[in-house]
Amino acid sequence: MEGVPTAPKALRGKTSTGGTSSSGPGPSSLRNSYKPDSTTNGSSSSADHTSSSMQPPTHPASSVTPDQHGNSQLPSTEPMLGTAPPPVLNQKLLMARYLGQPDNKKRRIRKMSDKKFVFDWAKDEDTALEEVDPLYAITVPSAPPPNHSSNHHGGSHSRGSVPPPTTTAVQLVGRFGLYGNGKLAGIDPAVQTNKSAARELAQRRLDPEDEVLTSRPCEAGSKRSSAVVNELHWSQKPLNAMRDRDWRIFREDFSIAARGGNIPNPMRSWEESKLPLQILEIIDEVGYKEPSPIQRQAIPLGLNNRDLIGIAETGSGKTASFVIPMLTYIGKLPPLTDDNRHLGPYALILAPTRELAQQIEVETNKFALRLGYRCVSIVGGKAMEEQALNMRDGAEIIIATPGRLKDCIERHVLVLGQCTYVVMDEADRMINLGFEEVVNFILDQLPLSNLKPDTEEAEDSSKMTSFVGGVEGFDLTGAKGLYRQTVMFSATMPPAVERLAKKYLRRPAVVTIGVAGQAVDTVDQQVEFLPNEDKKRGRLLEVLNQGHTPPIIVFVNQKKTADQLAKDISRAGWSTTTLHSGKNQEQREAALASLRAGESDILVATDLAGRGIDVPDVGLVVNFQMAGTIEAYVHRIGRTGRAGKVGTAITFLTNDDADVMYDLKQEIMKSPVSKCPPELAKHEAAQSKMSAAMKRRAADLDDG
Repeated sequence: MEGVPTAPKALRGKTSTGGTSSSGPGPSSLRNSYKPDSTTNGSSSSADHTSSSMQPPTHPASSVTPDQHGNSQLPSTEPMLGTAPPPVLNQKLLMARYLGQPDNKKRRIRKMSDKKFVFDWAKDEDTALEEVDPLYAITVPSAPPPNHSSNHHGGSHSRGSVPPPTTTAVQLVGRFGLYGNGKLAGIDPAVQTNKSAARELAQRRLDPEDEVLTSRPCEAGSKRSSAVVNELHWSQKPLNAMRDRDWRIFREDFSIAARGGNIPNPMRSWEESKLPLQILEIIDEVGYKEPSPIQRQAIPLGLNNRDLIGIAETGSGKTASFVIPMLTYIGKLPPLTDDNRHLGPYALILAPTRELAQQIEVETNKFALRLGYRCVSIVGGKAMEEQALNMRDGAEIIIATPGRLKDCIERHVLVLGQCTYVVMDEADRMINLGFEEVVNFILDQLPLSNLKPDTEEAEDSSKMTSFVGGVEGFDLTGAKGLYRQTVMFSATMPPAVERLAKKYLRRPAVVTIGVAGQAVDTVDQQVEFLPNEDKKRGRLLEVLNQGHTPPIIVFVNQKKTADQLAKDISRAGWSTTTLHSGKNQEQREAALASLRAGESDILVATDLAGRGIDVPDVGLVVNFQMAGTIEAYVHRIGRTGRAGKVGTAITFLTNDDADVMYDLKQEIMKSPVSKCPPELAKHEAAQSKMSAAMKRRAADLDDG
């Protein structure tokens, strides 16, 4: 319409007559009637109109009435025909419309610690404080206030009287504030723990079994704490004061590892062992001062009649570790008489070589002769008739090599009808020499009446040390019998030895001393590189003249080399003897006897003397020619440094020994008293170990 000014689009709404303006609808609170001034004409500029329209008209205070929203509003008047109602503006609503609602909340500055997750609820988040449901308004007894006196305000409460006023659970929650933390409301865990500890302490004080420890708990606790701090070494404790921790330290000190069922504690000294008094007296006479590591654990197992697998380094005293329990075992059996002598020995010891068998015989006779037992050796190199004559009167102990013993059994010279104690010494050596089938044949000749059950009973010492069938049990021969006991000693455990042990041993205990197949820690291993045999001979004479105390053992690989080298050493003024497979049994025994007696200073030998030969006080071993395998090397140098004594081993190397340089380097580096020379450490062959395929390929390349 002409002459009517137009308002902004946001302010234009419906007219009083129901018509709609040309602009879109605005807020209802902003759309009001507008009454134009009579003096206003249509030629007024839009700027003047806008400025005048934004100014609300002034009216008397009495004529202004607030609406239901609290906005001031002019009294309703009848709009004039053809005119728009004047708008009444609300500045706050306008700002809220276009600028958004103001944010009057206080911004909280987060600290670094606020980033940590908090499991407990805040107090203002505890909805239980405002709980009004009567279902949850459970009343509980209220605790008396602090310093509450029974005669406060003249009142008193006797036992059994009415409890004090109650308090609602909501009030308790408000006091303790334990809701929402994952614990039961109204219960303080610290208080409950203290009450429980006090109750337990009171019970312990009344316990007669713990009277000594609980009479004064504070002092007892302090004494126990000081005992842990001031713990005595196992050597300073009596036997009954040894704890599991002390036994673990004891085994670590002597490098003893034992597994397999119920393992008894090792013996700390001969006096604390359970050996018969007669054997202890012999031990003192022989001069055994302290038991070796293998003896400390193997003898208690043997006294419990347990089957045993012993894995120990050479020169560790293995012979006594099975001889002493064997003699104790035989002492429980009836003596040999004319009635049972023909049934064979009580004990059998198998050894791979004649020399080792005879050496075991010497050690066994130190005890057996004093106890009145007969010990006979059956080895090759001697007439069968002579050995049969020795066994005619019977023997409690037979020491034999597998081959000759099999011949005696097949010729009915010997039977094993009552043999119940079997020892296989150097079992891996016997297998390597091809005696596996022979050993199986011999062990199959043993009686089966007293074979141990292959159950957990075989680990029970109380059952294994009793007689078969009980205290009054008898074996098939009519004599009281014990369960068969089988003992095996080996430096290594190849598969063939494991098969042997699995077949004939029942739930054995396995005792390992140190590292299997490793040289003793008391041997100083030295290596020298020499180009040829002539240089080796010259260097050998220089070493012998350095003042080493005899006896001395020099190892070579061939019989011919041994004889020639012995002549060269004899020309230099040394008393020399030889030992190799070309010698008969009498010559071998004479060579070892002369070395032990001091008649010969130097023994030149092959690997025949490298294993199982015990010559006392050998201070020097010289490998004139390096052994073909690292195992043979370990057994060679094991002739010295025995029984805890210090020894020296010198090895001459050439480039032809490349196959064993890697293993030799590793063996020397393991020794705490040896130093690997730079020539060996940096040698090309010592950097990696050649496999069999690599060796064949290298040989093919050399041939090509």
